[in-house]
Order: sequence, then structure tokens, then C-alpha cells
Amino acid sequence: MKNEITKLIDQIDPNRMPKHIAIIMDGNGRWAKNYKLPRIQGHRKGVDSLRKIVKISGDIDLKYLTVYGFSTENWTRSKMEVNFLLKLILESLVKEIDDLNKNNVLIRFLGTEKKLEVSYYKKAYETCKKSWKNTGLQFNIAMNYGGRQEIVEAFLAISKDIKDSKISEKDIDEKLISNYLYTKMIPDPDLIIRTSGEQRLSNFLIWQSAYAEFWFTDTLWPDFAEIEFMQAILDFQNRDRRFGARK
Repeated sequence: MKNEITKLIDQIDPNRMPKHIAIIMDGNGRWAKNYKLPRIQGHRKGVDSLRKIVKISGDIDLKYLTVYGFSTENWTRSKMEVNFLLKLILESLVKEIDDLNKNNVLIRFLGTEKKLEVSYYKKAYETCKKSWKNTGLQFNIAMNYGGRQEIVEAFLAISKDIKDSKISEKDIDEKLISNYLYTKMIPDPDLIIRTSGEQRLSNFLIWQSAYAEFWFTDTLWPDFAEIEFMQAILDFQNRDRRFGARK
């Protein structure tokens, strides 16, 4: 498999490399069901897949990787599953931070603080902060994230700054709105990957994905690996991106 991955890496055109890839990691529950395991085992297995994708993203000099870790809608799941997911995300981050630092990876959480316990948010913030001097891959975890909530909070912040005379209504344009989103200073995703056969955004990066390319696979997230990730990138490089214009 390693030789096959190397062959795929060699096929990458550095001039057509996406700067930002976003992933909707879907299918953990179905994977567990297929193996007659508890759902939480699917989530745990999904962390192994994520570790591989972060590693190869750094190897191929990807600039930004954003994954959908926990959505604002996930709070409607059972209390046991929600608690497990929150614990798994934080524990995995704490466990991996030293290796991520060694690999020059910068980590950020993107999302709202609402509903998260202060101690949880503080621990996540302090752990991520350890990586903020790194200059390699920027790994963004969309945590307690919802695209509509992101836009609501941006509009509230814009409204406040207008009232405080920091900006005026005449200043409002696409660039200004983008600078009030969680993803400010991060380029919009070039490629969005979704696993498990579903073909929808599910409230993920809905402003930022206006001109993203999409790549869907039936593979469940715990089975998603480096080879398929590279295939998605190579497919992206063969697409003709016109951004609504004609050549």
C-alpha cells in the first residue's frame, strides 16, 4: 500500500494542488453497526482514519485541512453519545498535540462557545495554543460548528460594530462578512470531501463553499484512507474551475 500511495503522490501537480480541503467525516455509526459494535467504537475508529489523513496532508504540503468534528445539530443525539464525542475529541487532541507539534501542524477550533462548558473550551483553547507558532499544515476542527450559526454570529458582530461606529453600512460587502466568520484569515475550501455516500453539506461551511469542488465516496469514514484521499485530490486537479466565468 505504501508504494501505491507514493505513486499517487508522485502524480500530484504542485501547481494545481488545492490549498484548502474540507472533510465531512460521515459514517462512523453505520460502520459500527456493520460490525455489530456500539456506535462509540465507530467514532473511536474514525479518529484513526483522521490521524492518517492529517499525516499525509502534511506530507504533501497541504496548507489547510478542515474537518467537521461536532456540529451544532449533534447536541440532539443521546446524552451518552454526545458526552462520548466531546470527551473523545478533547482527549484525542491532548494525546496528539506533541506529535502534531513535531510535525509543525497548527491546530484551531472553529465554532461557537454556546453550550460548551467553560472548562472544556479553556482546555481545548490552551491545547491548541501550544501549536500556534507552527508554520506547516493548519488543521481546523469544526467543533460545535454550524454554518447558519456562524453567519448569525457574524451579523450580530457586524451590527454591534456599526452601532459602535467601528464600521458603517457602506462597508458591508462579501469580504467584510468573510472577515467576521470563524474562518477569517483562512481561504475558502477548494475541495470538500464527504464520505458514506451522502451528498449534502449538512450546514458545513455554507458561506465558504460557494465555489468549492465536491468529491463524494460511498466509503464509510473509518475505512477512508490515504489512497482514496489522494484519488480525490487527483480528481480535483483534472477539473476545470471557472468560478462562473468563461475562458
